[in-house]
Amino acid sequence: MVAYLVPHHPSPPEADESDLSGRIQRLAEETLPAYMVPSAFVVLDALPLNHNGKVDRHALPTPVWQEPAAVTQGPRTEAEKLVAEVWAEVLGLERVGVHDDFFALGGNSLLAIRVAARVRAAVDLEIPVNAVFTHPTVEKLADTVEALLIAAIEGQIP
Repeated sequence: MVAYLVPHHPSPPEADESDLSGRIQRLAEETLPAYMVPSAFVVLDALPLNHNGKVDRHALPTPVWQEPAAVTQGPRTEAEKLVAEVWAEVLGLERVGVHDDFFALGGNSLLAIRVAARVRAAVDLEIPVNAVFTHPTVEKLADTVEALLIAAIEGQIP
């Protein structure tokens, strides 16, 4: 999800766009659930309009997606390895760290459905889509997958 921002008042010359978008991103993170926080914020002078006066979504600039500068920690368990590989594939990233947030990396609800389906296919066990929303890091989602596998082995899940 991308947020396109058009300030009501022009920014002072010494302020840059990253400062404005950073402040708005922090506000969004403080007030919204993680899955609703846009992955990118783009500051514009004005929204492009079509001949009917509506926002021309095709004329909006594509945000620059950046991979995390450094992966803080790689997968430690087989479940973390599986989840990290699925996320990297679905998000089009080279690699994903265990503490990276799915939504901060560009994930959204449609991609969360893909993640759940691919993990489900890999472990042959029902993985609820909402698990991606409630456990948005590789580490936490892998812990959930492991817990579901243990419950299935112990016969607690049919």
